[in-house]
Amino acid sequence: MTSQLAFSIDEAFAHLKDADPVLWRVIEHVGPYQPVHRDDPYASLLRTILFQQLAGAAAQAIQRRLFALYGNDDEKPVDQKAAPSSNTPLPAPPSAEQLLATTDEQFRSAGVSRQKAGYMRDLALHVVDGRLDFAELPSLDDEEVTKRLVSVKGIGEWSAHMFLMFHLGRPDVLPVGDLGVRHGMRIAYGLPEPPTPTRAKEIGAPWAPFRSVGSWYMWRVNEATAPFV
Repeated sequence: MTSQLAFSIDEAFAHLKDADPVLWRVIEHVGPYQPVHRDDPYASLLRTILFQQLAGAAAQAIQRRLFALYGNDDEKPVDQKAAPSSNTPLPAPPSAEQLLATTDEQFRSAGVSRQKAGYMRDLALHVVDGRLDFAELPSLDDEEVTKRLVSVKGIGEWSAHMFLMFHLGRPDVLPVGDLGVRHGMRIAYGLPEPPTPTRAKEIGAPWAPFRSVGSWYMWRVNEATAPFV
């Protein structure tokens, strides 16, 4: 599913064509802006915590074992980017209330570390007590959304940036902490090495107020198998 954008991509392209000829050449090379929209913010944040510092296949196995503990009937499609070899749908994720009732022993049996169990419980607490109200987030500005997300243990600025871009469709997010974005800049702009976060902000400054679009195209540059001319 393509992203539910909170802005006009035609306006973004009109701006970026004039603002940055290098980026515009990338846009012409790659084609349409097609970010994936993620529908379930709670499940996505659970996955963010589970997948930290783990290879995709290992994290996917832990996620499957954890979700299977709860016997929820609904199933969710597998994230193919994380586990491209698996077509078996995942059990539905536990509710926040179910997570809070999960024992340390149950977390261990699924392969969840004590630290990550604590992070997931903190997420569940934020949801249950209303500190993190997903229905309210679309009405808040980027700074306030980020503030509320990073108040959850295990959720940092990068995860908040991904949430803004792929859940809320926000136009002006530049995740300079993302290596893929910075490696894309190295390739697109012919740099000898990936720019520092500070330099990446300078490169992306002309893209504002559509830095999300430029960031997405830098990921495509970094992932390309053929060189960009």
